[in-house]
Amino acid sequence: MNFKYSIVCIIGLSIALIGCGGVPEASSENCSGRGMETALTALKDNEAARQAFIDNCEALKKKN
Repeated sequence: MNFKYSIVCIIGLSIALIGCGGVPEASSENCSGRGMETALTALKDNEAARQAFIDNCEALKKKN
């Protein structure tokens, strides 16, 4: 019983952690410093999404 419970917990945790990834959104945290670096690294394979992210960050800066 304990072994089965451990397996179920490991699978559940794995699914939760895999779901945490994704496309970063333009926000004040993601558009400055370390957040910008992390976001652009996540978008390195998709140039269109990367440019859209940068454009959204620039629009966010102009809005404030």
